[in-house]
Amino acid sequence: QVQLVESGGGLVQTGGSLRLSCAASGRTLSGSAMAWFRQAPGNEREFVAAITWNGGNTLYADSVKGRFIISRDNAKNTVYLRMNSLKPEDTAVYYCAAGRDVKHYYTSYQYDYWGQGTQVTVFS
Repeated sequence: QVQLVESGGGLVQTGGSLRLSCAASGRTLSGSAMAWFRQAPGNEREFVAAITWNGGNTLYADSVKGRFIISRDNAKNTVYLRMNSLKPEDTAVYYCAAGRDVKHYYTSYQYDYWGQGTQVTVFS
């Protein structure tokens, strides 16, 4: 079993930056793909970014491409999401997810484990 705990969310002004962290415990994440999803009130959960098990490939939603960077440190069992140039439409609860046999990175059901989420609020 894997437990994922997100941190780093908060309140930030438009144009600001935040770095989210997702720490895993219970089992190594070194063989798992990792992703960040987000969900705003009244909206479905949407894909933000993903990274392959060895960090060799990353994928981003068009809405965050060029502004967000996903990375991982397998030695620390942690994945990060650096968010720059934040906009009010980035406001959401951000969730970390892990999966071992992920083929469609954009799809939430491909992931086996989820964190509880961390709130990000961007004000103008």
